[in-house]
Amino acid sequence: MFVHELVAQGKPDAIAIVDHDRRITYAALTELVKNCRNKLYAAGVRQGDRVAIFSRNSAEYIYAYLGIVSLGAIAVPINFQLSSREIAYILKDAGAKHIFTYQPLDLVDAMAHLRCDMPVYQHDIRECGVLADNLPEAPALSAQFDEDNPACIIYTSGTTGNPKGAVLSHHNLVINVRQHLSVVPCETDDHILCVLPMYHAFGWTLSALYPLYCGACMVILDAFTPKETITVIREEQITHLYIVPSICSLLTKLAKPEDMASVKYVISGGAPLPVQIEKEFNAKFGVDISEGYGLSEAAPLVTLTKPGYPVAGSIGTGLPYLEYKIVDAQGDPVPVGEPGELVIRGGNVMLGYWNLPDVTSDVLRGGWLHTADVMRVDENGYYFIIDRIKDMIISMGENIYPREVEELIYQFPGIDECAVIGINDKIRGQAGACFYSVREGQTVEIRALKKFLQKNLALFKIPREFHLLDKLPRTTTGKIAKRQILKEFEEAKAAGKTEK
Repeated sequence: MFVHELVAQGKPDAIAIVDHDRRITYAALTELVKNCRNKLYAAGVRQGDRVAIFSRNSAEYIYAYLGIVSLGAIAVPINFQLSSREIAYILKDAGAKHIFTYQPLDLVDAMAHLRCDMPVYQHDIRECGVLADNLPEAPALSAQFDEDNPACIIYTSGTTGNPKGAVLSHHNLVINVRQHLSVVPCETDDHILCVLPMYHAFGWTLSALYPLYCGACMVILDAFTPKETITVIREEQITHLYIVPSICSLLTKLAKPEDMASVKYVISGGAPLPVQIEKEFNAKFGVDISEGYGLSEAAPLVTLTKPGYPVAGSIGTGLPYLEYKIVDAQGDPVPVGEPGELVIRGGNVMLGYWNLPDVTSDVLRGGWLHTADVMRVDENGYYFIIDRIKDMIISMGENIYPREVEELIYQFPGIDECAVIGINDKIRGQAGACFYSVREGQTVEIRALKKFLQKNLALFKIPREFHLLDKLPRTTTGKIAKRQILKEFEEAKAAGKTEK
């Protein structure tokens, strides 16, 4: 099945999309996607061309994306919070001459700075589905075009250097939806909230493509604001929530049990879910959170906790159509229960990185996607994230995994959020520093926190420094922005402004 064929999954008169006061049936959606397809073809877009989308969540985002891929072209979602320089880099790297935008972009100087004279044609995404007169009907895809052709390029956040474009095929995306459906049921009368950004793989595959595949209803919000989100959950009788841990925490604080009465399934991803947040959510609403794990290179879902069968701290079990191994630095499997890097192989693994054959060969070496995440698996097949390989702290030759320490800190009374980050240490090489915020109206005594940690951790794992922040910064996808915290800490330290 092709991604654009998902519009045919629902009953023609069933509601496919709710976008504020608009209710769009599957029949109407089919026509709107067709209108967009014809407009793109008239603008010169052909099979294999890259077309960018720079927009907040909206029904038009769906029309644009499906219209692009229905031509055999490749969608390039772009984070709408990026600067002109960052947008220009992605357009140049992908060779995207067309871009749907929700606001005009001034890219002339940014493209010139990159020494790129490629023309970029901007299209108002708000008009993408509007019927235009006298447009020729775009021809059907050639018989040679199959599901293994690229559907999109998702640019990763670029932890080092420039972002890389993960190329996902139609098969990658559709098979990942099927993998998810094997764990989380969905009926045609279900209502799925789409509040995570559509440019992100988690938001797109699970809260946009998944309801279309199931012929269900997708309820779109263009951004997360607690009051509006809670109102929509209650009034639209939302059954499936796809959210990140920070949203879980805010819903627990601000929503009433009756607001969440219709919710059957809550899937958390995008960042590790602290056990304490999960416990508090379940205690208030009586709904278990199914924690999932994934990455853009896998379309993105890799593991998921089966609803109703939570295991504290676990990201769940494996999915069908995927093979899993946990390996050591030499690539050899480690014993059950021992930590190692998770590597996977299967139908949802990307085709590769756009125009980066050497990097692709390294990440997909031996035919396995190397996730760079350290995990362990228990005898029942439940996976547990230890940490990112790059986040591991090596202190006096000992490995420290920040997530293990953070989980304990979250259990201490008064702690709102925390991040343990490796900092330079002249004696140890590296040491852990804990950056934390405190719940409103409460205080945290660091001496007591240290004693609590000493009872539960080896001494070398306890952070050397503790720094109170008003609020921990987050990335656009809800993760705590550790790189930003470290950068600001190092700048403050250089200026002599840090306090322990």
